[in-house]
Amino acid sequence: MLDRLQGKLIVSCQPVIGGPMDRPEIVAAFALAALAGGAAGLRIEGEANLRAVRAVTNVPVIGLVKRDLDGSEVRITPFPEDVEALAAAGADIIAIDATERPRPVPVANLVARIQGLGRVAMADCATPGDGRAARALRVEVLGSTLSGYTGGPVPDQPDLDLVAALREVGGFVVAEGRYNRPEDAAQARARGADAVVVGTAITRPEIVTGWFAQAVEKHHG
Repeated sequence: MLDRLQGKLIVSCQPVIGGPMDRPEIVAAFALAALAGGAAGLRIEGEANLRAVRAVTNVPVIGLVKRDLDGSEVRITPFPEDVEALAAAGADIIAIDATERPRPVPVANLVARIQGLGRVAMADCATPGDGRAARALRVEVLGSTLSGYTGGPVPDQPDLDLVAALREVGGFVVAEGRYNRPEDAAQARARGADAVVVGTAITRPEIVTGWFAQAVEKHHG
């Protein structure tokens, strides 16, 4: 399955929560549109969205659940029951937060559950150390997903240095996080990414519209 994603684009179809696109049937439509444009895989949040997408395509799908927890900043697939629900809904790859932060369940437990269900584990990382720890657990896929999202101001640009560092760690490397231009995605491939995830720039029109609206309104020529 990872061979099907090698050198390809993965589109993250995660609408703005509570926004007008936040409905499973619309997520499925976004997924089909992304595949029509050349995407080879999808990243889908939530069991209902995943079921809707799986009903219309058999391409590789990365599944995840986001939760806001008390006592932990970990949001991505924090519990074994999340893993089980995603597997049942049709996820081929299951993404988890693999950062070294306080969490309700150890990363090792989540990885074991994913692999025990016959799915591929993806470690969403913020640092090279996260990647090394994940590879020690035999995680197959390392993503740069959480770089810039574990404290402090969020950068504007993608973290190409982390992509290169994860390439040195090994495994199947996925560049993800603030890839808003085609040239950024190309640079990620040049730095060693096996695949690139693009989300906001494709499937969050509210945010992209805001970029253009701000640019127009700032012009005083």
